Amino acid sequence: MKVLGINALYHDPAAALVVDGQVVAAAEEERFSRRKHGKRPLPWSTWELPELSAAWVLAEAGLTPADLDAVAYSFDPRLMPSPEETGLHDQGDVMRKMYAEQAPSFLAHYLPGLAEEKVVYVPHHVAHAASAGLAAPYPTNSVLVLDGRGEAVSHLAGRYTDGRLEVLASQALPHSLGLLYEDLTEHLGFLRSSDEYKVMAMASYGKPRFAGELEQAIRATGDGGFRTEKIDFTEFAPRLHKGDEWTDAHADLAASVQLRLEEVLLDLVRWLHGRTGDRALTLAGGVALNCVANTRIHAEGPFDQVWVQPAAGDSGTALGGALSVAQDLGDATAPMPGADLGRGWTDEEIEAWLTTAAIDYERPRDVADAVAEVLATNGIVAWFQGRSEFGPRALGHRSLLAHPGFEANLGRMNDVKGREQFRPVAPMVLAERAAEIFGRGPIPSPYMLFVHDVAPDWRERIPTVTHVDGTARIQSVDRNEEPLVARMLECFERRTGLPVVVNTSLNTAGRPMVDDPRDALECFGSAPVDLLAIGPFVVRRSRSTLAA
Repeated sequence: MKVLGINALYHDPAAALVVDGQVVAAAEEERFSRRKHGKRPLPWSTWELPELSAAWVLAEAGLTPADLDAVAYSFDPRLMPSPEETGLHDQGDVMRKMYAEQAPSFLAHYLPGLAEEKVVYVPHHVAHAASAGLAAPYPTNSVLVLDGRGEAVSHLAGRYTDGRLEVLASQALPHSLGLLYEDLTEHLGFLRSSDEYKVMAMASYGKPRFAGELEQAIRATGDGGFRTEKIDFTEFAPRLHKGDEWTDAHADLAASVQLRLEEVLLDLVRWLHGRTGDRALTLAGGVALNCVANTRIHAEGPFDQVWVQPAAGDSGTALGGALSVAQDLGDATAPMPGADLGRGWTDEEIEAWLTTAAIDYERPRDVADAVAEVLATNGIVAWFQGRSEFGPRALGHRSLLAHPGFEANLGRMNDVKGREQFRPVAPMVLAERAAEIFGRGPIPSPYMLFVHDVAPDWRERIPTVTHVDGTARIQSVDRNEEPLVARMLECFERRTGLPVVVNTSLNTAGRPMVDDPRDALECFGSAPVDLLAIGPFVVRRSRSTLAA
């Protein structure tokens, strides 16, 4: 069966393709349109069909829309209740329902040759659940989904056995841990449905002194559900607007809500394990991108394994919807092969881009060693290799790399990216070296979705990647899966004695992650980066440019 998955409601439109149960390709529309989160500067701005990413995933497999057996749309308008039923009087709900109802005709228009009757609605949280439960390497698993909202609920707890989902609990709106965190994000002067990770970073600077006061407003109910009552955050810290300076009170508020989130998640996980007794837990939904909470679930929860979908946000529902429909059509679905599911370029295609750009470049004998040499002398490298990542994390394919041994490099990297100085950057490390440097979190950790304690004797050696609370969000590198990254790490250690390199996403503030060679060249041209490593080629910044 050939199944195309589509997410095109709310934010992060995306497309994914599953053929005969195998994940072939997946990509977010923002990588093509260059509009972050797929938002247009218009009313109802998130309603962007992933027409470019859908066209690409089909072309990647040599298919046309007419070849498809089904198109999975990760939202079912038939499940939407009235605003009176949910208590959420969002003026967009009526339009959202109408838009989703018209999705088959929209898709048939943008995918010529597609028959409207091939479009299948998949409930939003079922699509999220499938993106974890069917994509994980554990055939039997408990699955927990938490996000802002779907059609009528904000949460799903269930179990996958032999590819089939049993739903054990769900939480009706308006109660939503995701919407609560979005409200806090907006209160702290950040962009909701976009900047929640900034709140998590800010929380590390605070003390959870308001957590007791918030306990009744944010609590589990003991039956697999929870309550999130309306909170007036101004009682704890004044509202911030873009550019305002935050205070200790704001950091303490972030820390307090973060703690309550973690405690409720632990309650939900324990309830779920009590119902299933499974060894493995899989997580999806935007809340699953909270790597601090994920680590507590791993460390203190009852499951032996915790696997998080790397595209846990709404983009991942394109993949989950496709997997769910493929399973329903009789295919035995396979775990996803990795997060590198996006576009890739041959050496010849990359060289053609460099030639067209009329830019000086060279082809070193070993690009990994050439990069390690620049990093060892404290240069910053833009790293563009292989297929792009599906999801928000740079995992060694579209990355900015730097030396981890200089405390000033944190500010330097944040300056390069044009973002807030309290934001951490992450380390990449060979999987076999990770345990001697990083503790508490799970190892391997290939998708950068947990935090790990940095061993005390390493904190002064790698200060760039050691957060204020002594943790780091690591990416462990398997040399069999990422041989080029592994060789670069080995070459860097040979020169510096450090088996760790700084890894953050290859983009600047407000821009989607770099995806194609043109994006890479534009980013290199506009940011103070010393070297661009693109395929087997390198482009060096001239010394005169650096001096300027």
